[in-house]
Amino acid sequence: MNINYFILSFVLIPLFAFVITMFTKEQQEKKISNITIYTIGTVFFTLTGFIAYWIFSGSNNLNIREILLYQSKEYTFLIDFYFDRVTAVYLFVGSFISFLIVRYSSYYMHLEKGYKRFFATILFFFFSYNFTVLAGNFETLFIGWEMIGISSFLLIAFYRERYLPVRNAVKVFSIYRIGDIGILLAMWASHHLWHENITFQKLHNYDLVHEHLLSHSFEGLFIAICLLIAAAAKSAQFPFSSWMPRAMEGPTPSSAIFYGSLSIHFGVFLLIRTMPFWEQQMAARVLIGFIGLLTAITGYFTARVQPTIKTQIAYASVSQIGLMFIEIALGLELLALIHFVGNAFLRTYQLLVSPSVVAYLIREQFYYFKPHKEKNSSALGKKFYYGWYLLSLKEFNLDTFMGKYIFTPFKRIGNKLNFLTPNNILIIFLPLYGIGIILRLLEEHIPNWLHNSLPTLFASIALMMVMKGFSERRYPKLAWMLLILQHFWIALAVSHNEHFQISETIWYLSGVIVAGVSGYIALYILKKNEPSYFTLFRYYGHSYEYPRLGGIFLLCSLGLMGFPITTTFIGEDLIFSHIHKDQYFLAFLLSSCFVIEGIALIRVYARLFLGNHAKVYHETPLQSS
Repeated sequence: MNINYFILSFVLIPLFAFVITMFTKEQQEKKISNITIYTIGTVFFTLTGFIAYWIFSGSNNLNIREILLYQSKEYTFLIDFYFDRVTAVYLFVGSFISFLIVRYSSYYMHLEKGYKRFFATILFFFFSYNFTVLAGNFETLFIGWEMIGISSFLLIAFYRERYLPVRNAVKVFSIYRIGDIGILLAMWASHHLWHENITFQKLHNYDLVHEHLLSHSFEGLFIAICLLIAAAAKSAQFPFSSWMPRAMEGPTPSSAIFYGSLSIHFGVFLLIRTMPFWEQQMAARVLIGFIGLLTAITGYFTARVQPTIKTQIAYASVSQIGLMFIEIALGLELLALIHFVGNAFLRTYQLLVSPSVVAYLIREQFYYFKPHKEKNSSALGKKFYYGWYLLSLKEFNLDTFMGKYIFTPFKRIGNKLNFLTPNNILIIFLPLYGIGIILRLLEEHIPNWLHNSLPTLFASIALMMVMKGFSERRYPKLAWMLLILQHFWIALAVSHNEHFQISETIWYLSGVIVAGVSGYIALYILKKNEPSYFTLFRYYGHSYEYPRLGGIFLLCSLGLMGFPITTTFIGEDLIFSHIHKDQYFLAFLLSSCFVIEGIALIRVYARLFLGNHAKVYHETPLQSS
């Protein structure tokens, strides 16, 4: 019995089924649902047998090195899989709940316009989920982490002809990307701390971890805080909690599988997986517990006053995950796993029966409603009660906080960069880029102070272009061009920082060029066909008439942001491997470029191809119900 083949099958079977589903006709509902049900069912029953065999064989942790994607003298990019009890629990719960959901969805989604798209996205999510849970190092985990973010966006925006689902999908994806800064910086700092791509199996070596943290305590705390940021964003913990109810715009089955049971618990998974590293740092444990406590309190009171059943369930789940953070901070890993299983099954059940519960409660209120009696209390007590009630009703203003202090500054900075026009790029920035290349060739003859400041200068120019691309509303092609050019400035910045080899530059920029040129051609075709509906001021819903063009542009956007379909996603890791361990500001600049670029690309795609169709020769839904 070859264990490697079994573990690999948990990833490859869903991927193979996803590809088959994409080539199945939309009208073949029975075939589409059967492919999905039998695929996930096969994985579930195979996994159950494998776990039983693994337990009786001694439950030894398994580390499997699968594919070497890139290797140089200083850097190795390896797809690595790891199986332990955390993996077993998450895989079992994920496959069982997914099996129930797709069985339920085969009837629930009957005759829906996007039936095929829904099941294809579910299969893609299931593949991403298994890939992430089985990840044996940070690079492998980050690939799955990104794929889960994209599948979340697609399912929230499932009703893509409506305004609110698309708007909320962009908002959720944006917060996911903000959390990705934590993963990127943790990967960078971890590479310098260990001088290798450390596997999660090696993190269980107490002596190895303790020795490194004794001499690098600051780096260790920095990595732990970055991991906490990523986990908090993924699990809707304070102050990122406001995205959770917005994610409920998708179909009820997708809400159950994503935000009731599986995807929402990935922050817990990340903390448990990296627990052998940060558990020796008391400051990290206090921060994790404090974030969990804040979320548990705010989530509980917010859930109590929500007007809709799905948002009540959402905030109740967020509150429970806050308690899991506290359990993890206290070192109660097994209790957190049990809590995860119970919460996942309970929220799945609640979300699936929520439509029936709503109908029942409406009848109950209609026939048996009784107003609450006013309680006698002091004036001060009433003020506190009503103030706390309003604060909970406003969700503790967390959504306003995120918009005011994170996204609005991005827009303001971008709006002040209106001098970034096509003419100025050709007149100013193209010669400046040429000067940068010349300085790179003559680096031995320039003073050290200038040589040391050039990487930060060029990275700042890259971030400036990303900010403008993020805020641009009038010219989609200009936004796209700026987002392409920022990759070239990043490559130049790193070339001045360390000897970035020509082969590494080609590896990084080849994916950028292919995705960028293809996306620009798609924009050119769209503008030629729809000159009156080609800005970014509103959502135009062009996927109604150009679904294939929209799909191609989405793939180009994913390729440009470093999604694992082009060489760019390996190139981004190569970039960070050439940033020195003391260059925190440069690492922050480059990670900000990649993160904000992803948000900008999804915004361009959503505003052009999703939302209410701009033309009114057919029925269009209202913006709000």
